[in-house]
Amino acid sequence: MLSEILGFLNDIIWKYILVIALLGLGLWFSIKLKFVQFRYIPEMIRVLFDKRSISAEGKKGTSPFQAFTISTASRVGTGNLAGVAAAITIGGPGAVFWMWVVAILGGASSFIESTLAQIFKIPDKNQYRGGPAYYMEKGLKNRMLGIVFAVTITFTYGLVFTSVQSNTIRLAFERSFDVQKWVMAGILTVLVALIIFGGLKRIAQVTQFIIPFMAIFYIILALFVLFNNIGQVPDMIGMIFKGAFGVEEFAGGTFGAMILIGIKRGLFSNEAGMGSAPNAAATSEVTHPVKQGLIQTLGVFTDTLIICSSTAIIILFSGKYINTDLDGIQLTQVAFESQLGRWASIFIAIAIFLFAFSSMIGNYYYGETNIEFIKKNKGNLFIYRIAVLLMVIFGAVANFGLVWSLADLTMGIMALINLYAIFRLSKIAYAALKDYSKQRKEGKDPVFYDDHLPGVDGMEYWQRDQPIEYGETEKQSQSNR
Repeated sequence: MLSEILGFLNDIIWKYILVIALLGLGLWFSIKLKFVQFRYIPEMIRVLFDKRSISAEGKKGTSPFQAFTISTASRVGTGNLAGVAAAITIGGPGAVFWMWVVAILGGASSFIESTLAQIFKIPDKNQYRGGPAYYMEKGLKNRMLGIVFAVTITFTYGLVFTSVQSNTIRLAFERSFDVQKWVMAGILTVLVALIIFGGLKRIAQVTQFIIPFMAIFYIILALFVLFNNIGQVPDMIGMIFKGAFGVEEFAGGTFGAMILIGIKRGLFSNEAGMGSAPNAAATSEVTHPVKQGLIQTLGVFTDTLIICSSTAIIILFSGKYINTDLDGIQLTQVAFESQLGRWASIFIAIAIFLFAFSSMIGNYYYGETNIEFIKKNKGNLFIYRIAVLLMVIFGAVANFGLVWSLADLTMGIMALINLYAIFRLSKIAYAALKDYSKQRKEGKDPVFYDDHLPGVDGMEYWQRDQPIEYGETEKQSQSNR
């Protein structure tokens, strides 16, 4: 009964509203920004390793690289391994193409939401907080909408998506090691508890260590499979494009379902426009808001165009997606096993543990920062942490389809609220990019103050009468002005 209700609500939100909003606004933002997601790729890489600013009290906030890994921790997870497998199983190879489309157009949406998160962030002790709830309150002057979003993202990421991650880990370990679901639930609960009671700094440290290692190793394996099957690459690419626009899919009535599942799993994976990554983007110490907009756009591309594509390549080469009853991650395990041997299935189980566990950490932070937005209360935060642990248990023992349907529904609601906000505030992000580009053309390392955007209120952190103290490279840039 619950699954049927979730399916009905998902059809309404996704088929008739969200697909049009995601693709339409992504294209609109891309045109208005003159396709910043392509023009600024070298700049994205440069600012990723920017030296962190130093405040009078010492180090404050997270470095650009740490903010990138926190958001990537949430992006890189089940969406890349289980989500891609589910998309191909339901929508065929053509679903991969629509995942690419979501990433390409979503890069512009991600730029806007993350830039806005930096513009309207607030200092909080030895770190920063920000995100959609904050720019809804300060930019749109609508605190109530911010509270609605804060509640939605806390439920979606902190609770529902956490259950998706634990469900995927359980399925992987069940197949490779025959671990009982209640045992896996206990192990995950203990490990998550050890991390989430440690605070943001520990989250940054853990994700900074895990993400680069696991992503690079996973991509290396995918490239090995690619080169091992190099003669089949043209056929594979043709299969993806044929499936994306194929007559067979249209005649068979699966064309719409293929686009829908590709967009759903693409959004679940890269989160572009959903309003989640801006929470991590706001924590970074940068000299100009646009720097985080560029970094988070790079995160979208890294997630979908590289890591998701790597998974898709292996599944398509294997052919195991045809007439299968395997759920998500188990299909990916079988595909790897067919290409690399039995050990590969075990590797995937371990890899998904790392990917999904790091995602749970990132998801937890998104909920924490939004609870702080609603009301700073240690009791509320403690209750939230306990709820997170309960959802870890629920996900580990629940049905695969139920968990994903619930995730699709809450993700869709959250994305609609955020897309409305960033559309209303997009002119501020356009102006910030114009300011940044002007300074770069003058040979400067761009810096930002509130008077760079006349008529815009609510930029609490960027006030000129409370100047930011920069590191050596930033001081040099200041003197050049």
